[in-house]
Amino acid sequence: MNAILIGISSGLFTIIIFSLLKRFDKNVIYGLILAVIGFLYVGYTWSDISTLIMNLLQAVLFLMLAYFGIKKNSYFLIAGYFLHGVWDFMYGHVGDPGLIPPDYDLFCSTYDFIIGFYLLIPKVNEIRKRVTTFVL
Repeated sequence: MNAILIGISSGLFTIIIFSLLKRFDKNVIYGLILAVIGFLYVGYTWSDISTLIMNLLQAVLFLMLAYFGIKKNSYFLIAGYFLHGVWDFMYGHVGDPGLIPPDYDLFCSTYDFIIGFYLLIPKVNEIRKRVTTFVL
């Protein structure tokens, strides 16, 4: 439970800090965070070659989602955060959970989902406005 609370508070802290620092490009900041969290697994699993290779592949996937989220469309960032949250949940089934810190999956998935929903909310409002304008 502590890991979930820390994930929620870390996500909210990140959102608040970068909302206050308006000079930063939000897509770049959240893209950089997405790229880094993918590579954290690489750092944790370097001692097991097969797990390391799997984690390098997932890290590159999230790096690409971050890149396209910055350069093309923020929907890639949103998808990246939600997919990384799912990755955190399923990691115990595909990787060696003994190589990552205890409860890291709960912390990281909570953080990912908080950021993902934060990035999704303006898009939902934007779509709602377009639909309302189109219907009227």
